[in-house]
Amino acid sequence: QVHVVESGGGLVQPGGSLELSCTASGISFSRYDVGWYRQAPGKQRELVASITKTGSANYADSVKGRFTISRDNAKNTMYLQMDSLKPEDTAVYYCNAVIVELAKYYNYWGQGTQVTVSS
Repeated sequence: QVHVVESGGGLVQPGGSLELSCTASGISFSRYDVGWYRQAPGKQRELVASITKTGSANYADSVKGRFTISRDNAKNTMYLQMDSLKPEDTAVYYCNAVIVELAKYYNYWGQGTQVTVSS
């Protein structure tokens, strides 16, 4: 059974930092492309950052230069270091893992972790 679990969310002041973690079990994590998405109230879920199985990272324009995505395949874990946080970064952050294998698409989501940026 596959489990994808996020942690590290919380309340932080503007300009502060948080690090999110996402740990997966039940899959060969190193073979998956993984990413962070977020959804603010009343808005659609959007891609924040992604990192391929080969380590190539991609960021939304709104977080470039402030967020850093990384992965540790030995720990089946992905991270999102968030610096210089802004109130508009407030959202539920979700971890996602995807793979296409034998022409089948596998897509797993975590339950989300709340990030609130407020003074």
